[in-house]
Amino acid sequence: MTGAMYAAIAGLRTHMQNLNVIGNNVANVNTYGYKASRSVFRTSIYTTLSGGSDGTNTVGGKNPSQIGYGSNLGSVDIDMSTGNYAVTGKSTDMMIDGDGFFMVGDKTIADTFDGTADDVNAFTALNLTRVGNFEFKADGYLTNNDGQVVYGFLCVGVDAATGKAVFSDQLVPIRFPGVGAKDGANGELELKWPTTAVEGGDANAVGKLHDAMMAADPDAGTAAEPWPKATFNGITVDGKTGVISGTCAETGEQVVIGAVAIGMVTNPNGVTSMGNSYYKAGEGAGNLSVALFGGAGEDLGITYVNGELAQAPADGGDAPDPVDGLRLRKGAKNASIISGGLEMSKTDLAQEISQMILTQRGYQANTRIITVTDSMLEELVNMKR
Repeated sequence: MTGAMYAAIAGLRTHMQNLNVIGNNVANVNTYGYKASRSVFRTSIYTTLSGGSDGTNTVGGKNPSQIGYGSNLGSVDIDMSTGNYAVTGKSTDMMIDGDGFFMVGDKTIADTFDGTADDVNAFTALNLTRVGNFEFKADGYLTNNDGQVVYGFLCVGVDAATGKAVFSDQLVPIRFPGVGAKDGANGELELKWPTTAVEGGDANAVGKLHDAMMAADPDAGTAAEPWPKATFNGITVDGKTGVISGTCAETGEQVVIGAVAIGMVTNPNGVTSMGNSYYKAGEGAGNLSVALFGGAGEDLGITYVNGELAQAPADGGDAPDPVDGLRLRKGAKNASIISGGLEMSKTDLAQEISQMILTQRGYQANTRIITVTDSMLEELVNMKR
């Protein structure tokens, strides 16, 4: 008899946990990029009263007789499928249409990348998010409202022969190029593109993009003061490739600024929520790889992330083969960006309220088991009278 009470207590606890999940979903009904969760109940332990048998030559078989002791919360699952689009009218607001995450973090994370296979693990230092509330701040970086910069690939110049933008393969924060006096011109300005030169001349390190432009003699190895960032207006985001363009206010040129990167994990539903709409590619999510929207790597001339080759060989022999782990992932061909809006919450109020009613009734039924069991125990005690 007390087993029924323990089973009911387990049911109360499980339904209360389910109500916490439902409450969190309802609380985030207007949270951009929120992914709703669901509780999965599982049966608890069983006591076997008698085992089963397959039967013999003389008697038939019988089923096992077991009594269960309630339920428990087996898992809380998350649905990372794409939500609906909410128009904001802000050109730098972005929504991912498809799988994947924006990659954001502080500016120093890029300094931990060295172009080796270890970068695959270093990428996990970046936060993943589905909320693309971005804008270019006063320092020229594309940033969200928490001050975390958006990672991608920068334009480092224009091919004189084709007129096409040339991209670096370094995964770095997206930012405006610099602007400064044009060589040999009287007061005329020109864009100063980021450089991939390695500070300190370390030939064994993969080049990183630096804000500071080198002095007039690049071989001198001394960095000048950073050029002031150019200012841009008319910012646009290409929905297929994630390429950001704008008109430079100082020179009047229409130029490409960079391309937003997308982080892809093996199991999107397995990411770990860190709060503030951020996720981490921890245990359960699988490998985190870097891609470009629409699989645009080939068109932009990017095949490998953070350099095609690992460190130069110490014996002066041939360069090693490219590190396969750093190859740009092509799996984002079906992912695109919708600019001018954000992804709405995946909370379905009608479904959550229905689940709330069922949870309430389940909780109420379990309390009845406890009160009935108590009454029966009371009657048993009263038999002494």
